[in-house]
Amino acid sequence: MGGPRLTDFRELCNAIFYVVREGCQWRALPHDFGIPWETAYWYFRHWQEDGTWTALHATFRETVRKRAGKEATPSALIIDSQSAKTTAQGGVRGCDVHKQVNGRKRFILVDTLGLIWLRLVLTADQQERDGGRQLLELLQSLRARFPRLQRIWADGGYAGELVAWVASACTWVLDIVKKRKPTGFEVLPHRWIVERTYAWFGFFRRLSKEYEVLPAVSETMIDVAMIHLMVRRLTGGQVQWRQRRPLLTT
Repeated sequence: MGGPRLTDFRELCNAIFYVVREGCQWRALPHDFGIPWETAYWYFRHWQEDGTWTALHATFRETVRKRAGKEATPSALIIDSQSAKTTAQGGVRGCDVHKQVNGRKRFILVDTLGLIWLRLVLTADQQERDGGRQLLELLQSLRARFPRLQRIWADGGYAGELVAWVASACTWVLDIVKKRKPTGFEVLPHRWIVERTYAWFGFFRRLSKEYEVLPAVSETMIDVAMIHLMVRRLTGGQVQWRQRRPLLTT
C-alpha cells in the first residue's frame, strides 16, 4: 500500500492553468507553485487519458447553463473552424491555402452561450465541409447526449452536400447563415457567438499557435482553457488563489 498523497490538487490545477494561460513550457513552470513540472505534466496527460478533463468540462458546462437559466443540454449549436499555425515542435500539419496558414484547423461546436460541446483538431488543409462532417459524425455517434438538439448554424463554407447529409442521416437542420451585405463587416445572427468563443482563446497563450505535437493534446488544452473560463464565470471572475510559497526560503 502506498503512503498518503503529497500533491496538493488545488496547486496542481493552478499550475496547469498557468501553463495554458501564460503559454510557458512545462519545464518553465515557476517553482513557487510547489509542484514539480514532471508532476504537473503527468497529471495533465493522465487526466487526458482517463477522461477526467472531459468529465470536469461537462460538469462545469452544465452548471454554467443551469445558472444562466438554460436546460442541461442545448437545442441548437453553432459550428465553425479556426486555422492556427504550428511551430517547429513537430506533429501533423497542412496548409490552408485560403488563409495562407500552415498548421492545423480547430473545429468546434458551441451552444448559444458560447460553451464548447465538441472539438476536433485536424490538419489545416481540411475543407470546412470535410472537417465539419467528421465533427458532425462524432456528434451523431453521441446523439443520446443531445436529446433536445434540433438545429445547427454554420457559415457558407458548410453549404452544399453537407446540408442534405445532416438532414437525412442526423435528422437535424443545418442552417447556413448567409451575409446580407456584399462587402464590409457584418455581425451575423448566431454566428458571432462562435467567433466570440474563438476570441476567448486569445486569453490563453498556449492556444495562440499549435504548440502540441499531438492534436489530441491540443484538444485537451482547449478543454482546460474552457474549464478555467467557466470557473471564473461561476466565481464572479474571482478565482480563489492560495498564497504563494516564497521562491527562496531562509
